Amino acid sequence: MTTTTRKHIGRNISRIREIKGMKQTTLAELLGVSQQQVSNIENSETVEETKLESIAKILEVPVEVIKEYSDDKVMNIINSTITDSPIYNNFCTFNPLDKLVEAYEENKKLYERLLEAEKEKTAYLEKLFMGKK
Repeated sequence: MTTTTRKHIGRNISRIREIKGMKQTTLAELLGVSQQQVSNIENSETVEETKLESIAKILEVPVEVIKEYSDDKVMNIINSTITDSPIYNNFCTFNPLDKLVEAYEENKKLYERLLEAEKEKTAYLEKLFMGKK
């Protein structure tokens, strides 16, 4: 006799949400429900199909991934979503230290120009003052 283990959809949703670093309150806001309702969903063995589709869309995973949850499947989906996402593709492509040195050099040049302008102003005022004597 073979026994089939029934998938606990709510726990699968909870696990995927946690892997993605999303809080219940965030999922609740995006679903338009209360945090308590999300908690109830995550404690439910089954979830109605339309609600499941909405949750899958928010978590950016196919419904099948929630239904047939496994760590490997979810991590593959999440990693491909991350690498395809423009948010994550905007990683740092320059050396921050180089930018800091560049900013320092620019500030130095600006300071030197300001100092030169002050010297010119002082010389002009001295010339005006000496001309009146």
